[in-house]
Formats: sequence, C-alpha cells, structure tokens
Amino acid sequence: MTIQWTIVATFLYAEIGVCVLLCAPFISARRWQKIFRSALLNWFVQRGNLYFNVLIAILLLLFGDAIREMFKYGSTPKVQGGQEAALYPQAEINLHMKLFRAQRNFYIAGFALFLFVVLRRLVTVISNTATLEAKSEAFEKQAKSATDAAQKLLEETEKLKKEGPGAENEVELEKLRDKVADKNKELEEAKDKLHHLEADLEAVKKQAKGVNTEYDRLLGEHSKLQAELEAAKGGEGDKKDD
Repeated sequence: MTIQWTIVATFLYAEIGVCVLLCAPFISARRWQKIFRSALLNWFVQRGNLYFNVLIAILLLLFGDAIREMFKYGSTPKVQGGQEAALYPQAEINLHMKLFRAQRNFYIAGFALFLFVVLRRLVTVISNTATLEAKSEAFEKQAKSATDAAQKLLEETEKLKKEGPGAENEVELEKLRDKVADKNKELEEAKDKLHHLEADLEAVKKQAKGVNTEYDRLLGEHSKLQAELEAAKGGEGDKKDD
C-alpha cells in the first residue's frame, strides 16, 4: 500500500475510533457538549479548519482516481498484438491485482468520506440532545416551582376561609384567587412546553439510534471487505508460488 493510501486508511481507522467513542453510553450528551464548546477544541478547529478542508478535497480526488482505475482495469484487458491478457497468465494476474487494489482504494476512500458525514451528523445530534435535555430540566423545575406556589396559595385561601368573612379577608381572598389563577396558567404553559420538549428529545434519540444502526452496518461491511482483502492477498501469494 502506497503512502497516500496508508494515510487514508489511518484517517478511516481514526474516524471509526471517534464514532465508537461518541456512541459510548457512559459519556453523556451534556459532557460531550461541554467538550465541543471548550476553548481548546475551538482553538484547534479554527487553526486546523483549512488543513482539514484540504484533506477532504484530497480524499475526494483519491476517491475519483480509484473509480477511474476500477473502470480502467475492469474491462477485458488487451496486451500487445491485440491478444487478450488471458493468454498470458502472469499478465492476467498483474491486471487482477491492479483491479483489486483499485477496488480496495475505492472502498477505503468511500468509507472515509461517508464516515466524515456520519461524524458531523452525530456531533449535531449529540449537541441538540444536550440542549433539549437542559431545556427539559429547566421547564421541569419551573413547573415544580409553579405547583408549589399554587399549593401554598391554596393553603392560604383555605386558612382565610376558616378565619371568617370580612372586608379585608375578601379583598385578600380575591388577590389570592388571582394569583392562583396566574400560577395555574403558568403551570399549564410550562407543562405544554415540557411536553413539546420531551417529544423533540424522543425524536432526536430515534435519529441518533438510526445513525448508530447505520454505523454498525458499515462497520460490518468494512470488516467483511478487510477479510476479503486478506483472502485475496493469500490467493495472490499462492498463484505466485505456483
């Protein structure tokens, strides 16, 4: 494997490692959000953004070159004199090796580009999940506070009723009723917002589950291709010995 494809394969393995780390259940979405917003990571992103874009452009070029080589060596090859390469076993083996390498490079570059898209989407999903969880917790606290205030006002109302009628008590009672009505309204609004946030959070979790499923499928395909690569290398070695 040449140096450029060794670098691409290393980049692919690094992407797989980051995907596994982001999907780890023992690290919460809020902790990841803190890491994403850290000053050190922001400094690194600002300084390395240009180099990273250049790397993606190089990956696209290598991906296109792998497709070109697949089409080049995929058709029935000819040798000098217009005769087919099948008449020359060594030439046929060399051409099949080049075709296999082109296919290997195609899968390596393709998976590297695809995992880059998956990683960006996964980071977005984790950030949205952390934001929704924070908002949901804030609205839960607000709803609990409104419930406690309403309960306290109801207790004061009952206490005034037991003390007996009076002009001052009636005025105070009316004020308490207004406060109870306001608190009940705030409570209903908080519950409604909490319900919407829970629905959004559930949708984000389902989306994250879909991303994890797709990543597991791609990882299985990568393992299968790696096994085929090792098997093909073994077959080429046997042919050379013969």
